[in-house]
Amino acid sequence: MKRAVSISLGSSKRNKKATIKFKDEEILVERIGTDGDVAKARQMYLELDGKVDAFGVGGVDLYLRLDDREYPLRAALKMVSGVTMTPLCDGRGLKHTLERRVFDLARPELGDVRFEQGFVPVAADRLGLAQAAADVSERIVFGDLMVALGVPIPIRGIPAFKRVARVMLPFVSYFPMSMIFYGSDGSEHEPKYVKYFEGSDLIAGDFLFMRKYMPARLDGKTVVTNTTTEENVELLKSRGVKTVITTTPRYEGRSFGTNMMEAALTAYAGKGRRLTDEELNGLIEEVGLRPGVARM
Repeated sequence: MKRAVSISLGSSKRNKKATIKFKDEEILVERIGTDGDVAKARQMYLELDGKVDAFGVGGVDLYLRLDDREYPLRAALKMVSGVTMTPLCDGRGLKHTLERRVFDLARPELGDVRFEQGFVPVAADRLGLAQAAADVSERIVFGDLMVALGVPIPIRGIPAFKRVARVMLPFVSYFPMSMIFYGSDGSEHEPKYVKYFEGSDLIAGDFLFMRKYMPARLDGKTVVTNTTTEENVELLKSRGVKTVITTTPRYEGRSFGTNMMEAALTAYAGKGRRLTDEELNGLIEEVGLRPGVARM
């Protein structure tokens, strides 16, 4: 059986092992958190290199993509340097294929949806999802400056976001690990930027960024996110969320991150390298990969 392992800087409390089936082939997937221990994660990458079919890189991105350009995150690349045999998948491929198509792929369950306002707490690492959210929203607000950097300025619209990103990403490329890894526990802080949560009927993005400043009530809202446990979904339900869409399917009660699912598809393809966007889009159709939709 092929094996894909996601080594994450995130919490070990979210560890999960499952067997998933793509057509007639079973893939063993395992998510291993290191609770923010970069040295431990690096050691595991080096020890398992060549012994598993694909790596997921969890908790950080290796590159951030803006249109046709990719910006390296040097601290993250240093963590995986020396890995030479097993393909490294940080999820950016699925973020620009599966997540970009999330509303199209979920149409059989959702129908054609429109929202008055979408709010994406952090879009820099999920531009495909951000663009998908913008496509179905009359207005879209990005919280990157607020949530990631603590600068209380909202960014409105994709063109404005791209202008800011083109200025910021060359600098972000040199950020230390302490600035690009957002914490292993996903704990909640005092709610902030509440008017953007409350004023939006669609909230989209990474669950840990979303949870950081999330208000007590999210009544009637649609949330599009990823890497959720059963407890995470229950939390959203308790806040009044109407619909939760996970951009990857749910297996045994949880949705795995895009890095894990991209690693699983890479293992399934058996090419011994990362897959192109075109190859990933082909596999999404071949194996019937679809978002998870849960109505609360």
